This record gives sequence, C-alpha cells and structure tokens, in this order.
Amino acid sequence: MNRRKTPLHRIMLVLFFLLANNVWAQETEVKGRITSEAGNPLAGVSVHVKGTTNSTSSGDNGQFSLAASSGSVLVFSYVGFATQEYTLGDETDIQITMSSSDAQLDEVVVVGYGTQRKEAITGSVASISGEKMNEVPAANITQALQGRVAGVQMTQTSSKPGAAMQIRIRGTRSLNASNDPLVVLDGIPFAGSIGDINPIDIKSVDILKDASATAIYGSRGANGVILVTTHKGYSGQQARVTFNSYTGLKTLFSRYPMMDGPEFVELRKAAGLYQNGEDESDDVDVDWQDLLYKNGIMTSQDLSVSGGTEKTIYNFSTGYFRDEAVLPGQNFDRFSLRGSLDQKIGERIRVGFSTNNNYSVNRGNNLGVYTTLSTTPIANPYHEDGSFKDIVRMAQDNHWVFSKDIIENLGNKWVDMAKGFGSYNTFFGEIDIPGIEGLKYRANVGLNFRTTNSGAYTGEGVFSSEVNNPSTASINNSLHTQWTIENLLTYDRTFAEKHNLNVVGLYSAEQINYNSSFVSALHIPEDKFQFYNLGHATGEITVNPDDQDYYKTGLMSWMGRVMYDYDGKYMVSATIRTDGSSRLAPGHQWHAYPAISVGWNAKRESFLSDVSWLNLLKFRAGFGQTSNQSVAPYKTLGRLSTRPYNFADEFAMGYYMSELPNAALGWEYTKTWNYGVDFALLNNRVRGTFEYYTQHTKDLLLSVGLPASSGVGSYMGNIGETQNKGFEFSLDGLILDNPEGLTWEAGFNFYLNRNKLLALSSGRDRDEGNAWFVGHPIDVIYDHEKVGLWQEGDPYLDILEPGGNPGMIKVKYTGEYDADGAPVRQINADDRQILDVNPRFEGGFNTRLAYKGFDLGLVAVFKNGGTLISSLYSSASYLNLMSGRRNNVRVDYWTPENTDAKYPKPGGIASGDNPKYGSTLGYFDASYLKIRTISLGYNFNREGWLQRAGIGGLRIYGTVQNPFVLFSPYHRESGMDPEPNSRGDENQAVASYQSRLMVIGTNTPANRNYMIGLNVSF
Repeated sequence: MNRRKTPLHRIMLVLFFLLANNVWAQETEVKGRITSEAGNPLAGVSVHVKGTTNSTSSGDNGQFSLAASSGSVLVFSYVGFATQEYTLGDETDIQITMSSSDAQLDEVVVVGYGTQRKEAITGSVASISGEKMNEVPAANITQALQGRVAGVQMTQTSSKPGAAMQIRIRGTRSLNASNDPLVVLDGIPFAGSIGDINPIDIKSVDILKDASATAIYGSRGANGVILVTTHKGYSGQQARVTFNSYTGLKTLFSRYPMMDGPEFVELRKAAGLYQNGEDESDDVDVDWQDLLYKNGIMTSQDLSVSGGTEKTIYNFSTGYFRDEAVLPGQNFDRFSLRGSLDQKIGERIRVGFSTNNNYSVNRGNNLGVYTTLSTTPIANPYHEDGSFKDIVRMAQDNHWVFSKDIIENLGNKWVDMAKGFGSYNTFFGEIDIPGIEGLKYRANVGLNFRTTNSGAYTGEGVFSSEVNNPSTASINNSLHTQWTIENLLTYDRTFAEKHNLNVVGLYSAEQINYNSSFVSALHIPEDKFQFYNLGHATGEITVNPDDQDYYKTGLMSWMGRVMYDYDGKYMVSATIRTDGSSRLAPGHQWHAYPAISVGWNAKRESFLSDVSWLNLLKFRAGFGQTSNQSVAPYKTLGRLSTRPYNFADEFAMGYYMSELPNAALGWEYTKTWNYGVDFALLNNRVRGTFEYYTQHTKDLLLSVGLPASSGVGSYMGNIGETQNKGFEFSLDGLILDNPEGLTWEAGFNFYLNRNKLLALSSGRDRDEGNAWFVGHPIDVIYDHEKVGLWQEGDPYLDILEPGGNPGMIKVKYTGEYDADGAPVRQINADDRQILDVNPRFEGGFNTRLAYKGFDLGLVAVFKNGGTLISSLYSSASYLNLMSGRRNNVRVDYWTPENTDAKYPKPGGIASGDNPKYGSTLGYFDASYLKIRTISLGYNFNREGWLQRAGIGGLRIYGTVQNPFVLFSPYHRESGMDPEPNSRGDENQAVASYQSRLMVIGTNTPANRNYMIGLNVSF
C-alpha cells in the first residue's frame, strides 16, 4: 500500500518545492543608487533585467527602483561609461559605482558610413548631443546650433517664421557653385530643407569639417558634412512614452527707430523741400508700427514612444510646431511624423527602416514693413468717424494703410500660402558574413520626395496706393524626387587586443528629378477664386519660360576607407573616392581624390603614462582633396532664351543664345591641410581642441561674362582660385561637481577664418560688377568710404565736390595732390574702396548651473569686427532720404547749430532721391555679444508621487530667447538686433548689394520670446 502511495507522494513533494521555489523567486522591489567613481550621482542611467523587457532609468540623484528576483542580472549602461552587470542576491538596496575611466574618450562619434571612438578620430569632427541642442528651444537645428560649434558659421538670411539660417563650414570656397554643406539624415543624403527636421527628434549632430573626414562623401561633402542621427529605441527597453511641449509669447525685440511726428516736422522744415500733403498735419503724431505689430505665439508639441526587445528596437514620434510672427497674417505650421524600426533576424541578419515625414504651411511671406516705416507720422489714417482710410496722401506719395486690424479682416482679398510635404525614407539590410569574423555587408536605400504648392492672391487695390490697382494671382508648384542606393562592405576586427582595423568599401548611385512651374494672372473676377483657377482671369495670364524649370541629374561613386589604430596610441585613416557626375562634360565627369590623416596619442607613451592629471594628449594631421560639382544642370550645353518679335501684325517668339556651351566643364577642387591637438585634463573634467587649417580651391566653377560684341552674355568655366585659412579653439569643462550642492559646467569656442580670392579669369585682378577682387575676401563691399561731413570753411570742398554744400557726406580721396598739397581732381568712381565684411573672429559660449533639482543655463554668441550692412540707414531702402518726402530713420543730422553730427544736412546735395554717397551711411562695425537664451528649469524627484503615478521623469522650465545684446555699435545707435534679417538683393528700393551679402532690411522685425516648457516621460 505504501508503494502505491509513493508516486503521488513524490509528485506532491515536487509540486510543493516548485511552488516554494516560485514563491521564493517572486520579484521584489529593488532600490539603489548609481554614482561615478568620484561619488557623483548619475542621472539617466539605463537599468534593465537581463533577458527581460523590465527596465528603468536613474533619476537626478542617481536613484532607481525596479522589480527583480534573486539571481537576476541587472545591466547598467550609460553613454561615456563602461556597461556594468550586477548579479542580484537577497539584497533589496544596492550601490552601483560606474567606471568613468576615459569615459569621454570612449564616446562613439558618427564619422560617415560608420562610427569611431572619439579617442581614435584623426580628422576634424565636432559633435553635439540632441540633449545639448535642445537647451535652446528652436524651430530648426540651425538655430539650435548657432554659437555651439567652432568653425561653423550660422547667418540669418530671414527673420520670417520657418526660415533656416545659411550654414558655412570653414568659410566660403566657391563663387558660383554651392557653398552649402551636405546634410545626411540617418545615413542617407537629405533632400529637403533643414527646417523639415524636427529638432526634438535628434539624438546627435556630428559635423565633418576637413577633407580627411568629408572625403568619404565625395563631391557632395566638398563644403562639409552635417550628420544628423535621430532617436532610436534600445534593446531590452520597456516601452517608454515621452512628451515634450513648450509655448511662448513672441514680442518685438525693438521697433525700427523711425522719427515721431515732432521730429519729422523739424526734419521737413530743415530740408525745406516739401509741403504737407492732403492727409498730413503738423499736429498729428501717428505710430504706424504700433498700428501694425502684434504679439505672436510659438508652440511645439511632441509625443514619442520607444522601446525594444532583445531583437527589435523601435521609435515612433509625432509633432506639431507653430510660429507666429509679430506681423499679422504671417505664420508657419509644421506637422511631423517619424518612425524607425530595427529588427534582428536570427543571429546574422538585421533589417530596418526610418521615415521622416512633414507637412508645412507658410503664410504671409510677402509681407514686409517698408510701407509702414516710410509713411510719415503726420499722416492721419483715420476718417472723422474713427474708421481707417484706405490710402493716405502725403507730400508726394500715397500709401496704402497697413494695420493689423485691416490685414486680419481682408478675408478673401488676400492670401499668400506655401504648402510643402516631404517624405524622407531609409531602408537597410545588413548581414554578418559567415566564416569571416567582423565582415558585414549592408545595403541602404533612400527614397526622398518633396513637393511644394504655393499660391498668392491680392485683391483689387489691396496693398496699393491706387484704388483701382488690378487684382493679381499666381501659383508656383515644384516636385523633387530622389533615390539613393548604397552598397557597403565593412570589415571591423581587433587583433591581439591592440590592433584595431576598420575597412569600408562602397558603391553608390543616386538620381534627382526636379520640376517647377510658375504662372501669374491679372484681373481675377471674384475674390473667392483667389489663385485656384487662373483660367477665369480677364486680364493677361503669364507663363514666363524663365520661371519654369526641369532637370534630372545623377551621381555614381566608388569609395574605400581604412582606419587603423594601435593600442589607442598610433592612428591612421586613409580614404580614396571617385565620383562621376552627369552635370559635367563628357570626358570630365569622373574624378578620384584621396585623403589621409594620422594621429598620435602621446598620453599612451611611457613618458606621460604616469601624469595623473593628463587623460589625453593627441596630435592630428590630415591632408585631402574634395571636389564640387554643384552647378545648375546642363551648364555644359549652353542656354537659349526667348524674345518676342512683331512682324507688322504678326507676332512671333524668337530664340537667341544667352550662354555658351562648354564641352570641357569639369570639377572644382579643394585641397585641405588640417592640424589639430586634442587634450583632456583632470579626470576628463576639462576637454579641448586646437585646430589650424588651410584650404586651396582651384578650377572654380565660375560664370564668365563676355563682351557685348560677342553676342552672348556668358559661359560657365573652370576659372579662378580661392583660399581659406583658419584657427579654431574649443574648451568644455566641469568646473564644480558637488553631488550634494552646486554643479557647474561650461563650454567655449572661438574661431577665425581668413578668406582670399587668388585668381580670376584671363588674368584679371577685379570684377567690379560682382565685387570680386584678387587678393581680397570673396565677400566685400565696393563703395566709397565715409570719413566725416564737410564743414563751413573746409578747404578743397569746391575741388573735391564742385557744387557741394557744408553738411554733405565727405568720402575718402585717393587721387594725387599738387605741390601745394591740394587735390588735383574731384571725387569720382576711382575713389571707391574695398571694404571687408568678414569678422575678425567669432564664437560662442554656454554654461549650466545645477543645484539639486534646479538648473540654470545660458547660451551666447559673439562676433568681433567686420562690416554690418543696414539698409535702414543707407540709400538702398529709401528710409534715410534726409529730404522730408517720406518718414526718416531717427538720426542726428547736421545743421549750422549741430555741426558735430554723424548724418548729413537735410535737403543737401543729392544723388537721385538720396544724399550723395548715402550708401556709406549703412555701414557699421558688426561686433556684438548676444545672449541667445536663458533657461531656468526644475527636475522633480522620481520618488514619491511621481513613482506612484508611473512617471519616469518630469521637468518644467522657462526660457527667454534673445533677451539682450552687449558691445554692439549698431545696437547702441538703433536699439535693434545686430543680426542680419535679409539677403542683399531683397527688401531694397534700389539694388545696391550682392545677393550673397546679408543685410538688415525691412523684413519681419526681430523678436524676444518668453517660453515655458514641460518634458515628461512614462
């Protein structure tokens, strides 16, 4: 009987022990604190239970908690620190110390078609994390990067919502070809506007600056490369939801400094040229800017979810951004949707994709402030009943009445809208080749699509000084498609724990298709039609052939790169790449170019190994060549233009050659030398870089003008040379690091670039039409130089300025003098000077203070020297006429009682509508120190109610953007922001400047923004 019961007994005993074991193995809450070797708490450390999806991250004080069972292995990982594993016993409260030895040096940097340890880099690469960038809430990454990276100049080209900055990496090289850097998004060249990338989605930005770093991207990287890496999930990470939001008020940084009523009345009397118009009266004082401006709103809302298992990682996000200008009806909306998935199949295969999509709407771009500024303050805009007039009549001009109320109530009478949709997609497949350790094959496919649909309609008499001015409408559409295929073979191995070898081979091809069209029409019969059916227009419908465009271009490339380092001591990187471009002439389409760089980490040598305060001392040198083919397609074929002809009653369209073909058009070359020193001190708390470079560009892609007798305007050739030399210095430091008190970190960068034009075509030393002069920088002003004002009794006034008057502008004379020291001729065009617009140096700094949960951050930029062009004060904008015809910028002008003034006598000698040499009044010292942002935030402790609510992290903050400017001569004079807001050929009454020059014009005014934000994760 006992034997019959034994099996049941044994079964029950096994079940009992299994149940007991299950109870024993039940998960319990494990708490702990994570610190560095110095005892400082580490926030954001990823903690997960190995083999499960159970994970969390440490809070601001380094503490964490999660459910785990005895015997579980906890994995701790953090950027810059060695990954650490801890096997859990019976303890429920643990202390983890993460190794920070060479932490900063072990950081991985994206270098193009791969990554590399920061310590082993031999080229010039600058990196910034997305976390650092987002300390500056911004519409796009150019605004977030300004002042953060040495050698990367961000210049504002427009102050309108949605506008991105011009980027120049180590200066300007080309005259006619593009100087814009290549942007690579998640490994594939990016086809859209940089404003299409949502900054909150960015994990890191790596900027390749010298040829040894950029040569791997060939001709596309001739002007530097910006590698943008977006957020991905993490293996073993539980699904994490993050919400980032900020909203702010946009206000004027300053008004344009125009005269008020009494000041203008005095100016008109002093000029003595004009009497009051029909709507003008000396007792009226209207602030036209006050009638126009309003406060705007800026808001950003982003939601993302990320996570992963052992074989799958993912990240998906959506965002909305809106930016309203201080001008009514001018705003920008962007909707974005992004996703990425990385899937491991078996042990050797990985596949995945990333997709970035955005839809944007830009409204009111054709608005400016010129009419508002130039309307006299003594012109009454109101009828007797208090309603607005349509037009005010001044001494010699009539102006449409601009006010926020009028513009916002135009309804169907005015619309200016540009819609854009972009989809940028990357697909990849990767396989570890069996039998050869470290050998991988990867295929990348990029499919990019961008379309724009723009339309504008202005009703009859709207924005016009003529009530019956006809209505106008236009449409402008474009489509850009691009495919890219890349095949990469990579061999990455470490031998004997000291020999690190990485070899990459690449074959790639890409093709771009683009077409656009523009159509305009007059006399739209009904406002409701707007621009949606131009066929209903009763007036002329114009399809100008010069406003239509189409092209197809292709690029094919081969590349090989070898990176080797021995024990972190000796490093070398060598690249060879060849590109074939369809834009260039047959027989000249292919070009191969090399790059090589070496590095020596002296810290690894025995004579420095015992120097405890020195963590890194690395010397780098590199040489390489890059090429540029960024000219408009079909330049090798020449160009035909059209001209209408009348033969009696017959109409015909004729064609004529406006640009000659060039069957020998080839590559533009740049040879670069780069020398650098990287150092890290005091347990990596202080890190810095010195760099010096030279760039020599030859065979410039240059449009060469031909004499009129040739019958053809120009041709595109390989002519001329330029040179850039520069120095860069970056320093970052952790100054204070008290885990129970104050933490203070700071960064500083300083750089200068000396640009020079070495040669032009046919041995010429100047091209005055384009303001290019051999021996001088590419970007200069060619004009007279103001040296003061002529005074009563000054000698030589009648010789130098026949018919001139005291109080007029006095410019520099460069002619000869007679034996008595008197000038022998009057001032003429030969006295014009070449004025450099480039700064002597520039840079930026940032700092962050933290005390427990509080943090205070500041970001600033500075510039020293150079010439700032303000068309507000010059002849270009017609706002400093000094005649009383229209309102005038507020200036200290010459009178017999005020002879020490800076500006000329009202109503004095003129050139056209402006004071003679009035253009010289618009040149200012471009120096400034600008505080870009000040932010104050608080990170809530993850313990207590946050933990109970399931909230992983919570931070609130407030930010002031553009709060104030220091050390700016222009700001002292005008009160305005010293950063440019327009290109040289826009928003001007007369064309005075080259389009490549940046100016302060009558564009949307600069802003000062006040924002509050929230970052929360679950």
